[in-house]
Amino acid sequence: MASYLALSLAELKERAQQAVNKLADCTVCPRECHVNRLQEYKGYCRGGREAVVSSWGPHFGEETVLVGQCGSGTIFFTYCNLACCFCQNYEISQYGEGRAISSERLSRVMLELQDTGCHNINFVSPSHYVPQILEALVLAVTDGLKVPLVYNSGGYDAIPTLRLLDGIVDIYMPDLKYGDDQTAEKYSRAPRYFTVAKEAVKEMHRQVGDLQVNEQGIATRGLLVRHLVLPQGLAGTEAVMNFLAAEISPHTFINVMKQYYPAHEAKNYPELSRRISPAEHIQAINMAREANLRRIYT
Repeated sequence: MASYLALSLAELKERAQQAVNKLADCTVCPRECHVNRLQEYKGYCRGGREAVVSSWGPHFGEETVLVGQCGSGTIFFTYCNLACCFCQNYEISQYGEGRAISSERLSRVMLELQDTGCHNINFVSPSHYVPQILEALVLAVTDGLKVPLVYNSGGYDAIPTLRLLDGIVDIYMPDLKYGDDQTAEKYSRAPRYFTVAKEAVKEMHRQVGDLQVNEQGIATRGLLVRHLVLPQGLAGTEAVMNFLAAEISPHTFINVMKQYYPAHEAKNYPELSRRISPAEHIQAINMAREANLRRIYT
């Protein structure tokens, strides 16, 4: 059973209202831009009152534990509270490809994905649209939504916002992009990224624990962390793995990702202007093993 089904409709409505209230002086994400998104003033993420969505549908390119036989029901939100110079979806995250939809329409999208047989609803880049997601969830639950929710973020999440999701999100799937703050600010324009993301991942794990998988091999609850290996060790892989093993859990499900390529503005950075080598990927996996992480997905 999805976690949110244990909450009353009144509790879901209260959480949604608390989140929407944040939009009036926006502190939804760690940037805390303090703009009034209810009046369509835009902060760093460029999100307004309504969610902007690029696309949705069953997705089979996610981790096996999310995809199963019928796919993960992904909803790709437009814009982002990060600005990664190598973003592979920059048309969506930076150029704003997508269209604004109401919370009512977003609720119907969730139900449509459930009706196609998707194992979960997978919110991709949701950090700046948590209020809209919660508004839509109230409506979707009323109309029969019951599959688990996946919060698929860049890891740059605000603790007070995450706490509004406690007992609602079933599976947290954050990126841990960097192992130090300085590199993150240079390549993703994200002040204090590693400091913020570490606290966010701790809160996520507090809420849902280690990843749990059912008899069919489908994830039902827990934390799944992604780490994209960058050339020349720029992602700080060793620090990321040591943090996960020591401060989260040696049973953390970690996907050590090798699909980096120099997209978007990466050509402007010579150190990022090539794919990673097989040796660099193997080295990253070995760092996870040496940190005593026991659930390494490649």
